[in-house]
Amino acid sequence: MALSNAQYDEIMRAYDKRQLQNKFIHEKRIQAAYKAVPRLKEIDDSIASVSVKQAAKLIDGDTLALADLKAVIADYKEERAALLEATHYPIDYFEPVYTCPDCRDTGYINGQKCHCFKQAIINTVYSQSNIREILERENFSTFKYDYYSDSDINPATGLSSLKTMKNAVYECHRFIDDFENKPKNLFLYGNTGVGKTFLSNCVAKDLLDSGHSVIYFTAFQLFDILSKGVFEKDSDAIAAHQNIFDCDLLIIDDLGTELSNSFTTSQLFLCVNERILRHRSTIISTNLNLAQVADIYSERTLSRISDSYTIIKLFGDDIRIKKHTMR
Repeated sequence: MALSNAQYDEIMRAYDKRQLQNKFIHEKRIQAAYKAVPRLKEIDDSIASVSVKQAAKLIDGDTLALADLKAVIADYKEERAALLEATHYPIDYFEPVYTCPDCRDTGYINGQKCHCFKQAIINTVYSQSNIREILERENFSTFKYDYYSDSDINPATGLSSLKTMKNAVYECHRFIDDFENKPKNLFLYGNTGVGKTFLSNCVAKDLLDSGHSVIYFTAFQLFDILSKGVFEKDSDAIAAHQNIFDCDLLIIDDLGTELSNSFTTSQLFLCVNERILRHRSTIISTNLNLAQVADIYSERTLSRISDSYTIIKLFGDDIRIKKHTMR
């Protein structure tokens, strides 16, 4: 993945900052527990003291010192765990705090880039630095059915706006649950403001949290990068092609808002087809209906989508307008 020295340094500074913040949280947590339960500090002081004594014995040739130390520490830790439980603290309350437990906020596991580091590169290279902020606002925990009507019926399906969205949320959860074993794709379409992007973000949040790489593009951004690689021979854009095809989840938002031409038609098919062949998951959202997709991007592209995507039509009023009028 194309990454300049300045970008690499920026990512590593973010890891340094994360480590300092988590160390501060850890120390503050311990001090609060000590104040609430003084015996906890006494236990930790005793562990430190006995460790020094046993180390001296080990240096003097006492071969049993290490085994004795382990036994004493085990007893102290057992007492500490009992105290934490009795005072309603989590058992792991004294454990170090990590944003990414897998790499312990170093960015690397056994010399290889951790999944969190790979996502940090994606966020930096593709200007996705705000993706976490967006996903903190738009995820399944903040999702509400309040804006969907139980009486507004879609004559084509006989389902209400509310029931349609509940079915869509179910499919999104199934998409996430099957992600590791059975890569799938979602095609979300419907009028403006019915929740397509929000649903995509809900899925992205869960997958990012479980250590998967996610790239989010508007259709305009996607085709802009692809065109730079093809027509301008831009090295970063060329390198980006591989990432577009290989990331765990690619989200293409607002398909149809870009300037459509023969290039975008061919590139969408290439992207859709290549990711299917590589067993990589994709989410596409659009205001276009299926007939319009066929007209703009070809029957061939629609056929691939129809064969390999779960197609979900959302139905209802523009939620953005509803939110505005409810303020």
